[in-house]
Amino acid sequence: MNENLAALVPELALLGTAVIGLLAGSWLPRRQQWIIAVLAAAACAAGLVATGVTMATDREQTVFADVFAVDTATGFGRLTVLGALLLIVGMSVETVHGHKRETEYWVLLLLTGAGTLALIGANDLLTLFAAYLLASIPAYALAAYAKDARGTEAALKYYLMGALLGTAMLAGTALLYAAGHATLYRELNSALPAAYGLVAVGLVGVLAGLLFKAGAAPAHFWVPDVTEGAPTPVAAYVTTLPKIGGLIAGFRLLHQALPGTDVNWPLLLAVIAAVTMTLGNLAAFFQSSVTRLLAYSTISQVGYLLMALAVATRTDLAQKSLLFYLAAYAATNLAAFAVVTELPHARTLDDYRGLARRHPGLAAVLVVCLLGLVGTPPTGVFLGKLEIFSAAVDGGLTWLAALAVANTVASLFYYLRWLAPLFRLTPAEPSARAFVVSGRWSAATAYTAGAASLLLGIAGGAVLPLTTGPLLP
Repeated sequence: MNENLAALVPELALLGTAVIGLLAGSWLPRRQQWIIAVLAAAACAAGLVATGVTMATDREQTVFADVFAVDTATGFGRLTVLGALLLIVGMSVETVHGHKRETEYWVLLLLTGAGTLALIGANDLLTLFAAYLLASIPAYALAAYAKDARGTEAALKYYLMGALLGTAMLAGTALLYAAGHATLYRELNSALPAAYGLVAVGLVGVLAGLLFKAGAAPAHFWVPDVTEGAPTPVAAYVTTLPKIGGLIAGFRLLHQALPGTDVNWPLLLAVIAAVTMTLGNLAAFFQSSVTRLLAYSTISQVGYLLMALAVATRTDLAQKSLLFYLAAYAATNLAAFAVVTELPHARTLDDYRGLARRHPGLAAVLVVCLLGLVGTPPTGVFLGKLEIFSAAVDGGLTWLAALAVANTVASLFYYLRWLAPLFRLTPAEPSARAFVVSGRWSAATAYTAGAASLLLGIAGGAVLPLTTGPLLP
């Protein structure tokens, strides 16, 4: 049995720092709890370095009785998650600085980030469910961090849906175990095809939990309420990182455990993708709240991402399109949320009138983000959409690719509803409070994430080869 702890340095760095931060924060004066934020950033940086070394030296392996795989998908997923987590730390500084529970915020963020990393590499149903719990439970507490009425309601909805669909996921795990007498993916691969009914019901149960993490229909109802009720950096987290973990975990499960079953799961996922992208776009059309607009935008983005899962075993383009799109989406979405964090009093689209005149840098980032989410070149999401549409066509789902193109064109409407006010003149008095900025850290995060979105689009040819490589059994 391979019990190489060095293969889990990114996960252990986050977990170890969470424990150290919790102990240190219990003794540090409130004015010095920023040290825990530095530790959190250092843990992310250490994880990025360790992942870079692993990918550069091609140290692919499965560890601890093969329940965790360290391969191309794990490596690129780690880079995306840790980079995104570092950006979230940056945009959170002004929000939680001096708060009486500042240490708890950083600890919870590290724990849920570690759970997301565990989801990415899970190669066993029980490991997958344990990772689901670790990624979810700290996130429920983060949603209620502000302890106000909206945050409490958001956290309650988040928790209840997570508990319900987590139970469905556990029941699905039990059914798949009953059908295949194993929990390891490679063993299920050979045992499941003979048990159609149990496999179908069990798969739906497991996918219910993963679709909840991703925010896909019909498990999407928590997304707008949590995005609006939670602190903005937390909203940025829940609309970004859980998607990365849930979708890569789902891709690995479908690709490794279920390729030979008679269950028509590609059609199921194609229908879910179609419903999710269409519902997200339609619901976003007439939103006036910037956070709710971004919430429905992120639901529609999940619809596009699910196209790669629908063709997971039908084309070699599926994996690289999913991994690249996730990285591009993470950078673009976090840049938009960083601008919203920097302007805490600008809550509606009208509050952004004249932003280009008052804060041209932030307006430029917002233009890049919103056009990027549509899929406009030369942003990373454009290349990600191009890859994922190509994968869908190559996998025999041309109708889904055509629907995705139509949804992309339709989404331009509500993104332009936010872009247009940026360049309109507005009286100085109403805009004075709306354009008060929160501090330099959120602005720096916005510029960094916006630049990353552009860089992924421009240098996509150099990044795409990092996403290719077999999944380890």
